[in-house]
Amino acid sequence: SFEPQEPWCKTKRKLHHGKGNWLAVSVLALSVYSTLLSGLWLGGAIANPRFGHGITNTGKFPPPTASLVAAAIAKSIELSFVTVFVTFLGQVLSRRALVKKSRGISIAEMSLRSWVMQPGTLVTHWETVRYAALTFLGLVSLLAATTAMLYTTASDALVAPKLKMGPLEEIMLHGKVASDFASNPYIKSQCKTPISVDADPLSSGSTCVAIEHNGQAYHNYMQYLSNWTSSRARGTGSDQLSQRPIPLGMLYDNTTIEGSWIHLENMTEISQKYSLDDYKRIVMNVTMAMPHAGVFAATRDPINNIMQPQDLNGLGEYLIEASVPSPVTNVLCATVRKEELAPMVYTDWPGSNGTASNLTGWPNDFGIPLWPSYLNSTPVDDLFGFGEKYNRRHPVFSRYPIAFNTIVNHTGWYTDSIYLLAASATGNFTMCSLKASLTTNCSTKYHASLSGGSMSAHCEDPRDSLAYGRSYDNATDGVIKKNWAAVATEWALALSLNAGISDGAASNARLLSQLIPTSQALDPSLPSIAEALAVLSGNTLLLSSIDTPFIHFWNYSTTVSYLAEPQYQAFRATLRTTDYASGGTQRWQGIFHVVLFLTFATNVFCLIYFLLRHGLVTDFIEPQNLFALSLNSPPSQALDGACGGGPEGDQLIMNWHIKMDHEREHFYIQSGTGPPSNTRRPTRPHDFEMDTSPIVNIYNKLSSRHSSIL
Repeated sequence: SFEPQEPWCKTKRKLHHGKGNWLAVSVLALSVYSTLLSGLWLGGAIANPRFGHGITNTGKFPPPTASLVAAAIAKSIELSFVTVFVTFLGQVLSRRALVKKSRGISIAEMSLRSWVMQPGTLVTHWETVRYAALTFLGLVSLLAATTAMLYTTASDALVAPKLKMGPLEEIMLHGKVASDFASNPYIKSQCKTPISVDADPLSSGSTCVAIEHNGQAYHNYMQYLSNWTSSRARGTGSDQLSQRPIPLGMLYDNTTIEGSWIHLENMTEISQKYSLDDYKRIVMNVTMAMPHAGVFAATRDPINNIMQPQDLNGLGEYLIEASVPSPVTNVLCATVRKEELAPMVYTDWPGSNGTASNLTGWPNDFGIPLWPSYLNSTPVDDLFGFGEKYNRRHPVFSRYPIAFNTIVNHTGWYTDSIYLLAASATGNFTMCSLKASLTTNCSTKYHASLSGGSMSAHCEDPRDSLAYGRSYDNATDGVIKKNWAAVATEWALALSLNAGISDGAASNARLLSQLIPTSQALDPSLPSIAEALAVLSGNTLLLSSIDTPFIHFWNYSTTVSYLAEPQYQAFRATLRTTDYASGGTQRWQGIFHVVLFLTFATNVFCLIYFLLRHGLVTDFIEPQNLFALSLNSPPSQALDGACGGGPEGDQLIMNWHIKMDHEREHFYIQSGTGPPSNTRRPTRPHDFEMDTSPIVNIYNKLSSRHSSIL
């Protein structure tokens, strides 16, 4: 039997600590912290906030710092949660062990603390799981252990900031306007050349622009021809313009441009319409739209506050669709007989003697009537829109080109178009007109990333709410831009399209003449001369739209074609941008919401428990307290045989109570519900005095409760 010997183990410290005790205050503070932060983390996982400019290379939180802070906070929540829950377990079990009428606590329940602090014991000590997991407290502890293990993982998956593409937003963008569309003087002034205007006042700008035309046009053309080569090799060609290779371009050497074929016409039908009884004419009418190049600069203007890829370690990107007009080139080509060309070729005019000498002075020195003379009518007036009826006079070419050559009309006195006359290998002639306008049936799409970008014209889509015509109801579609003829003239001369005036036999002209169709339908294996000219001229549309209005007209002074100081102009757009945001990147990661919710719910439960309890009792489940209690307790046959290998089987579910020897103020643990017989003594008078001890009073108060609900 057990009989304590002198000196008695009289407790020196209080069994209960009030709310003002530093330990109680610390636990409550940790509980409040863990509850608030876990609630904030859960809210972040649900709301998926976007941090925008808050997390950038130049912002308050660079991306590495933001990730580190998020990980540190998540870890602090995990640690505080474990501390709070283990304290909660200790309080519940200790209070239950002290209550005389409760069922007490079992060894299996004492191990609940280890589940949370050392989750591996769920495997290594599976026997305790078998007995304790099905109790309410065991189930809660099992969930707490699981959530504690997975909390930082859940935080990293659902809360930690990561790059994500945001939702589609409707915004108003602002861009600088400095020039009317196709202002040749402005284009020249912006061309980068080391030869200043002072050094070459006559040709500095035009020389620079000519080189730019060469570089850009031929680059675009070669990409387009390369696509045709691939299409031909695959056998995927088509005689339908909408299914043939699209126009291509390049802007600022890092942005790929994709144009669009619009206003599609049936080549066979239009050819038959203008054919004669004795002449089967071939007519090609193609219209190419390009995106508005001014959108590029607008997206980078600080006024729009759009994060650029370099702001996010080069990993950012954004998508914009702008409701702006798109520049358009229309190319109309038709085969014509020599006699039909006679009114338009100077060497066939009376008095020319069949020659055009001194072509260096063409056309100013050849006595060609000036505008508004419409000159003589031609057989193709209705086809090309010549004559007073159309307020356009036909071109005048200096001579007929020889085979594989082209000549350009660039009188520039009256025209809104430029004209090209090409001779095929057989000496047959094809005449083409090129003119530019702005269409209201398109929007401009732009995708930016660090490695470059892409811009495209999104046209003639009835579902496109950002087509410019939807933003500007009164906009007139297809108004010809006369300024462009001057830009196109320099482009044509730079590309040697007029080399045929001296039988120059330029390579470009030879290839174009080889692309003249031989039937009234498009060749599925070759581009037509009209398509080729449209693609070649694409760079003029891009140059002509840089720094130009985002509406379809010049709404500044009509006496100037460009401004000394650029002005901002607004336009509708949609934006999707990549920035740092909370939330999962994969659908399956949504399961981690359960982890965050259980952590928060458990924290709330524990906080309410601590608020309702008046302070803390000694946590007898803590190893040092349990060791001291056990060492000063009587041996028990309930644990017979467990002193070497530990308890097992039914020993794990044996109930234990913490009791007190009132006379000695000594605490001990005992199995079952009754006190040991050898510690029960007859009541003596001085026992009543001992009951007045604060420790005894506290014990009596705690042990006299009905039961613990847990």
